[in-house]
Amino acid sequence: MNTSHCLPWLRRLAFLLPLILLSSGSVLASESPAPAIDSGDNAWMLVCTALVLMMTAPGLILFYGGLVRRKNVLATMMHSLILMALASFLWMAVGYSIAFADGNAFFGNPLQYFFLNGVGVDPNPTYAGTIPQQTFMLFQMMFAIITPALISGAVAERIRFGPYLLFMTLWILLVYCPLAHMVWGNGGFFNWAMGGQIPVMDFAGGIVVHISSGVAALVAAVYLGKRNGYPSEPMIPHNVVLSLIGTGLLWVGWFGFNAGSALGSGALATSAFSATHFSAVGATLAWVTIEWRLAGRPSVLGAASGMIAGLATITPASGFVGIPAAFCIGVAGGTVCYFAVSKLKRALKYDDSLDVFGVHCMGSTVGILMLGFLADPIVNSAIASTFTSHGQTISLAGSAGQFLNQLKGVGFTIIFSGVATLVILWVVGLITPLRVTEENEDTGLDISEHGESAYND
Repeated sequence: MNTSHCLPWLRRLAFLLPLILLSSGSVLASESPAPAIDSGDNAWMLVCTALVLMMTAPGLILFYGGLVRRKNVLATMMHSLILMALASFLWMAVGYSIAFADGNAFFGNPLQYFFLNGVGVDPNPTYAGTIPQQTFMLFQMMFAIITPALISGAVAERIRFGPYLLFMTLWILLVYCPLAHMVWGNGGFFNWAMGGQIPVMDFAGGIVVHISSGVAALVAAVYLGKRNGYPSEPMIPHNVVLSLIGTGLLWVGWFGFNAGSALGSGALATSAFSATHFSAVGATLAWVTIEWRLAGRPSVLGAASGMIAGLATITPASGFVGIPAAFCIGVAGGTVCYFAVSKLKRALKYDDSLDVFGVHCMGSTVGILMLGFLADPIVNSAIASTFTSHGQTISLAGSAGQFLNQLKGVGFTIIFSGVATLVILWVVGLITPLRVTEENEDTGLDISEHGESAYND
């Protein structure tokens, strides 16, 4: 067979073959999946992380600092400030691992991410597939900082600093981190999206943050006893202006708290952002109206308290309800919290210095329970198609059945946080006295515990 006439074509093919391969390679490259990290999502989550940290400092620091007496302002501020360091260290060491590592239904393996080993810039698709796991870790760490800081408001003006640090260390590791795993962790007992046994919806921390800390605050306040002179002597806030500045910072920061819990910059974040705002609106108007009607005057501090109540109330529901429902939840939360602070506290005669239980626990309990009836698949479609039991998909949209699930979550948290807090206080009390001496309490904790004074005039 004569192949001489084919040689020119073979030479041309040999010349074109590398070009063909290079071209096909470029086509394959262009068709390969895009990088998993979404820069928009990551940018949003880093901003939200900073906003949640701002809620502690300067938000909560100013809010709490202005509410106490002049002689205790620095000590009260220090209670929140120090947790930015202490809780971060614990989170780095084992806290993040207990909360979000693989484990059982109640806590994660504390060694899986020991000192954040393996927590880098690659996403963890179990939790957030479009942002680095390190971003997710940082965002969740800010919740671990502010949650125990809330408790400090109930024991302000009478707890010693050293025992306070020991109590907070144990509480973060034994209460907060396990609860975070149960509600948000893979396989957690209440995690409806990841194999949980009882589906409890808690978008941004009604159970994990507000109810757990509010119950702990009540237990700690009762365990330590009332401040000297309470309630016969007036314990007037020394600077309401500071508290109002803190309130504004908390409201702004709360957008990161709730909208950031969407773990991305999409429509769900917008919905949670909107729900957060209008719940605070509803609670503020409700608190001011009731106080004006019953007390004769609408106080500025009452308006600020209503704002915080509305924000705490919507936290668990923010990613599951629309604006009208959020406003109604806020109105209910503001109403319940007003009566908890003004009537229930007086009737039960406990000294929760800054009303942590009455606002945070009572408010979020209202939000969690109302969510059981108001959860809307139009707002968050996942609740209609994600939870499965015995091979059947079960919708978690508002119903009596879901209300019962929410009630179980609230009941468990109250018992777990209450009993654990009591045991921790008892253990710490065996090691060292929790309460300052009567003389030091009269002097003020700024001087007696820290050797400083906020005002030198």
